[in-house]
Amino acid sequence: MRRSRALSALSLVAASALVLTACGGDDEGGDPNAGSDTDVKSMATGKGQQGDVFKLGAAAASDQVIVAIDQGYSGYNNDTPDTNTSYNTFVLEPVLSGAFKLDGNNKVLLNGDVMESVEVTSPDPQVVEYKIKPDVKWSDGQAWDCDDFYLAWLAHSGKVDSFTSASTSGYDLMSEVTCKDDLTFETTYGKPYLDYKNLFLPTAIMPAHVLEQQAGIADITALKPGGDAGQLKAAGDFWTGEWKAFDPAIMPGSGPYKLTAFNQNSDQVTLEKNPEWIGAKGGPNKAIVRAIPDTKAMATALQNGEVDVIGSVQPDATAAATLKSLTSQGVTYGSAPRLSFEHLDLNYDRIFADDAARKAFFQVVNRQEIVDKLIKPVQADAVPLNSIVYFPGEEGFVDLYSDKTGQGAEAAMKTLEDGGWTKGSDGIYEKDGKRLSFEIAHNDNARRTQTVEIILAQAKAAGMEVKDDTDANFLKGRVDKGDYDVALFGWSSTPFKSEQEAIYTSEGNQNWQGLSDPTIDQSFAAAVSATDEAAATQAYQAADKALAEQYASLPLFQTPSMWGFRGIDRVYMQSYYGPMWNLGEWEKTS
Repeated sequence: MRRSRALSALSLVAASALVLTACGGDDEGGDPNAGSDTDVKSMATGKGQQGDVFKLGAAAASDQVIVAIDQGYSGYNNDTPDTNTSYNTFVLEPVLSGAFKLDGNNKVLLNGDVMESVEVTSPDPQVVEYKIKPDVKWSDGQAWDCDDFYLAWLAHSGKVDSFTSASTSGYDLMSEVTCKDDLTFETTYGKPYLDYKNLFLPTAIMPAHVLEQQAGIADITALKPGGDAGQLKAAGDFWTGEWKAFDPAIMPGSGPYKLTAFNQNSDQVTLEKNPEWIGAKGGPNKAIVRAIPDTKAMATALQNGEVDVIGSVQPDATAAATLKSLTSQGVTYGSAPRLSFEHLDLNYDRIFADDAARKAFFQVVNRQEIVDKLIKPVQADAVPLNSIVYFPGEEGFVDLYSDKTGQGAEAAMKTLEDGGWTKGSDGIYEKDGKRLSFEIAHNDNARRTQTVEIILAQAKAAGMEVKDDTDANFLKGRVDKGDYDVALFGWSSTPFKSEQEAIYTSEGNQNWQGLSDPTIDQSFAAAVSATDEAAATQAYQAADKALAEQYASLPLFQTPSMWGFRGIDRVYMQSYYGPMWNLGEWEKTS
């Protein structure tokens, strides 16, 4: 999932949300070149990238490529709670433009193909001005302009109930937004917001002209929070509900590609060139994106020539070995840690409302065993992750979990007994008539099933009964409803920490586990509105520490991506946007 906007759970967002990924990381760590004679790391920058500006680089045109990812497309609007996944992000990033892009090193770049500039024109109050390039168009010929930015703000502001956004972080701090002209959008903040570059990213900006036509709105910029209730409801209902099914007539592209076909039965979506795109026009004319949930089957599909590129956020030892063995067949393999992490969320509205049960569960889970068996074959230097807010190597990282996990069955049983739990005749602890029996829910993913198997054995020794709740649709309608005892998934994020406010604060749109802690709320609020990085880091660290002391969410590991390709000059799997972030630059080599 995306961490956002929820990690495509990753599973690991686009508006400022974390995404679910059915699955983190900076550009360091691991061996991205293992099993290949090619310098994969050099592919992390775009061909036309210069300084802090991204422009799609020139490339020879080709017919088509077939790309495999773990799960498929599920909605054009990726910023509602039930569509917000990394996999939608992977598909939509070449389709929908935003003010900024990230390269493979997670460097934040102005999207120079569509933007002239983004500038802070006043520090107090903070005012940010967005200058859009002339003649940028949606694939249906309509202008990509200030109206689209205004709609993005209205939908994510949290000020209109009918717009159900996965995250409002950052947008909710804007006190005023103005279209100064068709190509100039200005935002004024009621509180400072250091992470303003995390807003108006690709999947946040939807076609305002389509919504106006379909919802009967004369001018979206005339709609204000608290204004005409009927018009606001019509706009919000369309934005939230009508961009989920597949209908190319109301789903144009503003990037170099557009959506043209979707086969729900085969979980396959087709992208073709946007005829109105004003940037570089090379690369594949068509990209067919297939969902292959089994990573081993994905590797085999590349081996057999059924696909040209595979990109997975579900590391698998067998698949990695297969890909590394294919160098002689022209396959290039890459792996790198992502800005994504696998974790276990405990539901406060069920058995884990009990403090002792949460603490004992943490104590009994041996994360090192999970990492050794399931992750190290993909990334040899992988270690358990010991922070929710920070990744290793980032300023602010503090180990908050080593002393809370992997302490063994005896320590866990003592915690339970001190908390009023007693062992029943069947060997399972109980309290107030409830057995310590619970399910770990996850999507249909082999590595997650193996994770549950490991935990099941560890927990059984401590008098806990764990069951595997595998549901292929868990990330598409259950997790955002809080329908689980323990949720196993991943969050995928951009480099901005403010995204996490939506997940862990009491009123956060993505707080599905029922967590509520005033220290967490206050710390995130202070961090998000801090006026300097040092103060923000201190507040984020306080939030991180309070999260750990709640025993609310157990981080397992930073998730490495793995990818492979053949017959293309360069592919790099961007941590947040997936393998197709620079699709229009790919050149066929065979």
